Amino acid sequence: MEEKHANGAIYDLYERPPFPALFGLSLQHLFSMFGATVLVPLLVGLNPGVAIFSSGVGTLLHMLITRGKIPAYMGSSFAFIIPMGSLMKAFGYPAVGQGVLSVGVVYLIVALIVAKAGSAWIDRIFPASVVGPIVMVIGLSLASTAAQNATINSATSKYDIKIFIVALLTLAVTILYNMCFKGFMGMIPVLLGIITGYIFAVLFGLVDFSRVMTAPWFALPNFNSIFESSRFYPSAVLSMAPLALVTISEHLGHIMVLNKITGHNFFKDPGLSHTLAGDGTASIAASLVGGPSVTSYGENIGVMQMSRVYSVWVIGGAAVLAVLLSFIGKLSALIETVPGAVIGGVGFMLYGVIAAAGLQVIVDSKVDYSKKRNLMVAAPILVIGIGNFHLQLSNGLDFSGVALATVIGILLNLILPKVAASEK
Repeated sequence: MEEKHANGAIYDLYERPPFPALFGLSLQHLFSMFGATVLVPLLVGLNPGVAIFSSGVGTLLHMLITRGKIPAYMGSSFAFIIPMGSLMKAFGYPAVGQGVLSVGVVYLIVALIVAKAGSAWIDRIFPASVVGPIVMVIGLSLASTAAQNATINSATSKYDIKIFIVALLTLAVTILYNMCFKGFMGMIPVLLGIITGYIFAVLFGLVDFSRVMTAPWFALPNFNSIFESSRFYPSAVLSMAPLALVTISEHLGHIMVLNKITGHNFFKDPGLSHTLAGDGTASIAASLVGGPSVTSYGENIGVMQMSRVYSVWVIGGAAVLAVLLSFIGKLSALIETVPGAVIGGVGFMLYGVIAAAGLQVIVDSKVDYSKKRNLMVAAPILVIGIGNFHLQLSNGLDFSGVALATVIGILLNLILPKVAASEK
């Protein structure tokens, strides 16, 4: 099937693929987000099944609030791992839940401010000279994660040549599928890459099926509630709520990427206030069932860029599958066996595709880097973001390199003169 839209889409925002294609495309998104969404609760001490459930429900709520106009998938946020882990060890889930709830409330407050103040300011603080490098950073900042997954055995924390080989093979077949297949098969190269990579992983002895054999067919997620304790935990709010400002800046970056690859302006329709409110509501819903805070996922944006399928029906289908999957014990356990080697191999492609979208912003807008101002804006953004020059405070607050790069890029664009003194 060939592209049939000016933006290169095979299926644009509101087009619904036939059911067999819809299922396969949605499954591709499910696989892409699964590793990261499950990893967060495993690191923190929460139930992975609840996190999967929260991601699906959160995505559906986000779609409802944005009136079904944004193809964004909500997954577990890595920005809150440190405070959530500390709160879980010290107080248990009610404290974590209150923190997650406070994150959602901050989003809603910011959304209300944006709704009152409007979004005309976005074009001023996010010109192409800022947007391009930030989008590149969002993809390239994940490069080290992909490289670690593709080389390190998580069980031993040591370099493993078998993992390296499987990752390279997964990358190779994903590129092959993307370049050589057309029609429906050409729309699911990531899913095909993961499946083929998984087969390689089995042949190399990297997959343990014991958990699948012992898992029940039906398993109710281990839901928790913030109402299990009547105690209020101010430390939870103080340690997590400020970090919402970090993920909000990342949220802006993801919306910019979606604007670029889909050719739609989501800052104007449905508006930034709706996208922020959708994210906030998704986190509030997660807090009520025992899940971690959620945020939009770059992995799924990369899938859209590669497949050229931007349909909100596909994202909604992935959300429904996630909710159903959270109750199917054996299927959930099977997907959890997908090794890091496979995720890393696919990640080499997905994260690079996001970075390339940022490069395309720069090229299409003809940003002139012979001008010192543009260089002085782009250089710090790239190095700070990719190098993860982060601000970590003693109270557990950790502002990621992506967030700092975004803030610094905005400030430089606002305060630097239009022309350097040496160029006058």
